Amino acid sequence: MNLKILSLFAAVLLVAACQQSQPNAGANTGGGQTTTNTTGGGTGTANQQLASAGNTIYFAFDRSDITAESRQVLLRQVAVLNQNPSWTVTIEGHCDERGTVEYNLGLGERRANATKQALIAAGVAAGRINVISYGKERPVNPGHNEQAWAQNRRAVTVAN
Repeated sequence: MNLKILSLFAAVLLVAACQQSQPNAGANTGGGQTTTNTTGGGTGTANQQLASAGNTIYFAFDRSDITAESRQVLLRQVAVLNQNPSWTVTIEGHCDERGTVEYNLGLGERRANATKQALIAAGVAAGRINVISYGKERPVNPGHNEQAWAQNRRAVTVAN
């Protein structure tokens, strides 16, 4: 068990230096409430710490699978969440503007759940993670081109 934790910690340290090459959508694209860190696990608010670690992962068109690049971001999220065991988070699933409202709500939910399952697999307790789908209703980039759509196909982890 200790070896597993040490291995996870080492992996997080290794990927922490990796540069995120996903679409540049800004530091904190979520709409969650900001809370203060009361556990001493770091400085700043919970959402600031999550944003610093990388609170957003991106998806391919009409996909909800977690890429290797996204796993690196999720490992950084795991490190922050493990340093702050009292925090709960909500994973917001988002889509681009293409498709129906109903379809995109379902796709956003699949993206949020895939993100949740990846965090659970990496050691975050399931009870600390909620999911919500906003479908295409909360775009981070209101543009109508591939760059905007790529930024809008995302899952954002925000502190509750």
